[in-house]
Amino acid sequence: MRKVLLILGFLAFFSRGYAQIDSLEANRLVTTANSIGVGGVNILDTYLSPLEYKGTEVRFMNEKMHLTKFFSGHVSAQRIFQANVSYSKNPTEDNSAFSGLVNWSYALHYQFKVNDHLKFLVGPAADMNLGFIYNLNNGNNPASAKLYANLSASGMAIYKFYLGNRLFTARYQANIPLVGLMFAPHYGESYYEIFTLGHNSHLVHFTTPYTQPSFRQMVSLDIPISRIKIRASYVFDMQQSHINSIKAHTWSNIFMIGFVKDLYVLKPSVHQRLSERLKAY
Repeated sequence: MRKVLLILGFLAFFSRGYAQIDSLEANRLVTTANSIGVGGVNILDTYLSPLEYKGTEVRFMNEKMHLTKFFSGHVSAQRIFQANVSYSKNPTEDNSAFSGLVNWSYALHYQFKVNDHLKFLVGPAADMNLGFIYNLNNGNNPASAKLYANLSASGMAIYKFYLGNRLFTARYQANIPLVGLMFAPHYGESYYEIFTLGHNSHLVHFTTPYTQPSFRQMVSLDIPISRIKIRASYVFDMQQSHINSIKAHTWSNIFMIGFVKDLYVLKPSVHQRLSERLKAY
């Protein structure tokens, strides 16, 4: 009799545990990753110089992904924040430039699950970009501002596999801008003329893949080590435009390393009911 009661007790305990797991809301489980990397960069902006500048770029990336309630939980949301700075020189190495760019993007992907290991994600993405290029030796026009926003097509493939008893996650993602808006001065027009003299007509332009043939792609591998997950990734970022007779491009090849965490976000009502002894803030 005691054995029967003991078995029933264990079954009740485990069934309660599984019920608690099933009661978790999938849209509140957030996978977040922070990575930093370095690589090569190739920069051209004929507003400043007809020459290509080559150098080194340092980049930081924060990524968050979670499921939503759209289409019965088959749609995931992705937010990426990136910031990079670079230092480059022209071919004769008698002039150099500093550049930087901040990028924020938000994407919604419908998830097509092939099996327990493989799934494909497809959907729209929106991104905003703000940056600059500063040429150290230019006189009248030493700087070029970068300000543009896009609506893009985004696709992703995620494959999970085991090595031994450890679960690895490989991912490929690509974003291609389809339409957008971009700030672009006229060739030879200085920022003094734009902001002081008021020559500010036709500075914002509608962009398409013809005028802005750009492309962002990323390959990553999440590696479990003990109780942490390390993300190794490669980013190829090709930003290009040809507007107002000004050709510009920034090609970045970046290798990154970072950490991945899975966080469960509590509802405000649940958080209020938690004991103060459990809160650090």
